Amino acid sequence: MPSRVSHIAPVTGDPAVQSSGLRSDAESNRRRILETARALFVSRGIDVPMATIARHAGVGVATLYRRFPTREALVTAVFSDEFAACSAIVDDALADEDAWRAFRRTIETVCASQAQDREFNDAVLSSFPDAVGFDRERLRIEEGFAEVVRRAKAAGRLREDFDVSDLSLVFMANRGVIGDAATAPAASRRLVAHLLRSFETGRAEPARPLPPPAPLGLGRLPRTPEG
Repeated sequence: MPSRVSHIAPVTGDPAVQSSGLRSDAESNRRRILETARALFVSRGIDVPMATIARHAGVGVATLYRRFPTREALVTAVFSDEFAACSAIVDDALADEDAWRAFRRTIETVCASQAQDREFNDAVLSSFPDAVGFDRERLRIEEGFAEVVRRAKAAGRLREDFDVSDLSLVFMANRGVIGDAATAPAASRRLVAHLLRSFETGRAEPARPLPPPAPLGLGRLPRTPEG
């Protein structure tokens, strides 16, 4: 993180220099707020009080609200890159002329992203899908996923009883195997390969080999309640 610039600009008599100093300080505050907010959203959830974020960021509440007038504005700024990445995945899939490849790569890419960025996954996808100002972005992503599913079915490669809502089940299942950063990528790839095999129909070529298994061991499996 860049060193914090003093609130007091050098007394040079040059308004441009003083303005530049203030702008640098404002940018430093903004970055610190965003970094702090992301960490708190991950550890405490999206509903963490704005005053708590301001305190941990070392700024006044008034400063926080000047930069981000609402919680929605703050969350949008914190996770805008991730939502842009989701949109790019959909755009790439819709541009692919091979419908099954588009479907397969969509699932593989989203699940790989989940394994790499569990913070966004835990803080956003599980906490606020209906609460924050990503309505248009989320709708576009959902409509894109639905079109990818429709095309794969029309091509005769995706089983007819697959529903677009099953994508949520896929991503939820993937979240269940990525808790350990050391094994997350391998476990995710293996799970996705198994799932894609179960979804595919009308295969024109031999099934691709499964990725190597993740070194989980039976002791790492979820335990069932006794009795």
